[in-house]
Amino acid sequence: MRRKIPESTLPKLNRSQMITSEGLQKLREEHDHLWRVERPDVTAKVTWAASLGDRSENADYHYNKKRLREIDSRLLYLRKCIDDFKIINYHPNQEGKVNFGAWVEIKNEAKGLQKRFRLVGYEELKSNKDYISMDSPMAKALLDKTVGDKAIVKTKMGDFVWEILKIEYDK
Repeated sequence: MRRKIPESTLPKLNRSQMITSEGLQKLREEHDHLWRVERPDVTAKVTWAASLGDRSENADYHYNKKRLREIDSRLLYLRKCIDDFKIINYHPNQEGKVNFGAWVEIKNEAKGLQKRFRLVGYEELKSNKDYISMDSPMAKALLDKTVGDKAIVKTKMGDFVWEILKIEYDK
């Protein structure tokens, strides 16, 4: 029997609760898809597999029961976090500075690297590889900087200097 761990004993993650309106819409769509499509489908498979009799060696039954637990866990998480997120929309005061939701283009002269990415909340990362978390060292170093400013990103491998080339916002 599995024992539920009280939430108060779990470590608190220092993730920002900010999200873009597009990011929140994607989470709502994921929740809707899991609830209306995947969960009923997996539930039907579990029912069918259970009707076959002996469940001890029934791989379909065990796999789909596990998948059902994963879906239910994700649904519970989505219900909780969707209500807790704070939607951050573009505001003209952000123009010219790196803030939440900005597309930033940066360059590292020493390494000969150039990157372009968007600063978003943690939950939006899996949907796009061109996004970085607001909680990342890179984002923290870039916050409130303007075009031409240099940002020093401190990592375990050393300090890296990045120059801001361009800042844009989706409006």
